[in-house]
Amino acid sequence: MQTATATLTEKPRLTRAQIWNMSFGFFGIQFGFALQNGNASRILGIFGAEVEHLSWFWLAAPLTGMIIQPIIGHYSDHTWTRLGRRRPYFLVGALLASCALIFMPNANWLVSLLPPLYVGAGILMIMDASFNVAMEPFRALVADLLPSDQRTLGFSVQTCLIGLGAVIGSWLPYVFAEFFHVTKTASAPGEVPFNLTLSFYVGAAVFLIAILWTVITTKEYPSDDHTKYYENKTGHKGLSQIISDFADMPKTMRQLGLVQFFSWSALFSMWVFTTSAVSTHVYGLAGGDNTSPASQDAGNWVSGLFGIYNGVSALYALVLPYVAFKLGRKTAYALSLCAGGIGLISIYFVSDPVMLIFPMIGVGIAWASILAMPYAILAGALPSHKMGIYMGVFNFFITCPQIVTSLAGGPLVKYVYHSQAIYSIVMAGVFLFIAAFCVRFVDDRDDVIQSA
Repeated sequence: MQTATATLTEKPRLTRAQIWNMSFGFFGIQFGFALQNGNASRILGIFGAEVEHLSWFWLAAPLTGMIIQPIIGHYSDHTWTRLGRRRPYFLVGALLASCALIFMPNANWLVSLLPPLYVGAGILMIMDASFNVAMEPFRALVADLLPSDQRTLGFSVQTCLIGLGAVIGSWLPYVFAEFFHVTKTASAPGEVPFNLTLSFYVGAAVFLIAILWTVITTKEYPSDDHTKYYENKTGHKGLSQIISDFADMPKTMRQLGLVQFFSWSALFSMWVFTTSAVSTHVYGLAGGDNTSPASQDAGNWVSGLFGIYNGVSALYALVLPYVAFKLGRKTAYALSLCAGGIGLISIYFVSDPVMLIFPMIGVGIAWASILAMPYAILAGALPSHKMGIYMGVFNFFITCPQIVTSLAGGPLVKYVYHSQAIYSIVMAGVFLFIAAFCVRFVDDRDDVIQSA
């Protein structure tokens, strides 16, 4: 094993424009995720999936992320090319993800060859693997290039761009159908409506262009300069090092893991079951109605609601550094999660679809904090030369709750909630309150005044 030792020096501060450029790829990534989160269950329903099976389809996504992210994080820590350290992974992931977005709404022909469960799981696995290759190094890039006092700002800018991408991605099917009069009904049974198909095509283009923007405009430290910023940087041992680093993870990461478990269990339930919950509980449609015009209206509105909470998230991310400065990062994080809990539980009491806008405000506040605060807290507790691997390992605390929810969500809805998906949404709200309580036990060693 080779060891390189260098003097630790202060990283240069970056301008707001530089921070914006280095994070802009997240706009495209979340554009794609918004299309997936808001419409995958709907598309799989069109392909013939039952509501109690939806969480099983979604199991493929977190399983893929659990495998891909630590590997990409580990190898990006030890990569130096003409493009830099993290940017090669951005670019490859973007190309794969764009192809996956084009493929998803056109996969109906596979249903005639394979059971819907296999088709749905396969599509989500391909899509999520591609997204994760592009996404994982972005978290590490902020920690690579920004000094400690700019990290909360850096992750908040990422969250703002995530929100903007998700707003447009979530609203696109609704906008195409209602404002541009693109057909929102299928031309044949099992076909995806063209407004949805066109949205995925646009998403593929946006994903690739946004990543290219970051690749072209952002300069990573060359390998010769990189050693100035890190002490005791060691060579890597391959995949065995991932297991070793997982076992030796910092205390703060373990504490945040409990918060992440309840936060992401809540989010996953929301993404999987909101369309069904709104269709049956608010619109009064029969369970299993996936193809009628009324069900398509409900699906379009849910996609729009997801755009609203992401829009709130983008706006809240702009003020989150100031909230964290005034209240402390842990308090700001916990209160934001409580706002999301109130929002999700309140959906149960809504009967007018338009009134669902108000719960989405709370969800958007929680979403912004979930995307920014854990990483701002975590970055100060990680060894600098292992930022990529630990950001990837931290993804375990995102994927594990999704896997648990995938396995348990379907039986819960069918046998405990009697196919009433609204109760999964209420449970998600309770989980956000539990996550907020767990924040108080997190050791934030780097809770210093953050530069706004």
